[in-house]
Amino acid sequence: MNEQHHDERTRIRAAIDRLLAGQPTSSNGSFTVVALAAEAGVHRMALQKRHADLKEEFYVRVRAETHQTSEVEKRLRKEVVRLKGALKDSRVAEAASRHRAERMALAAAVLILRQPNSQDQPVSGNVIPLRSSGG
Repeated sequence: MNEQHHDERTRIRAAIDRLLAGQPTSSNGSFTVVALAAEAGVHRMALQKRHADLKEEFYVRVRAETHQTSEVEKRLRKEVVRLKGALKDSRVAEAASRHRAERMALAAAVLILRQPNSQDQPVSGNVIPLRSSGG
């Protein structure tokens, strides 16, 4: 581990402690990666890429010590609820489409059987005649 990497990790851990203590010095004090990066004086992508373990540690400590859900987790939970609703709607629409397709296939089969000049005319001994519902 090089000196810059070690220094960043030390600053991130100190920033986590300050944010959880409610004593931010360089950020708005929110429990987000953006605030943590600002508080630690590191680029947000450095926190996301090189120090992902510290980012996760931050969120674990936020939940454990403040009994709060992070903003990222709140957004993700809301998105999960939205996606579950969309999936349910999609499944309902798929079932309706499948039902329509089955009805259309049945109707097509009836029309084929009713056409006297159809090339697909079944063998006469193998056919049960359909009665029209109109009488």
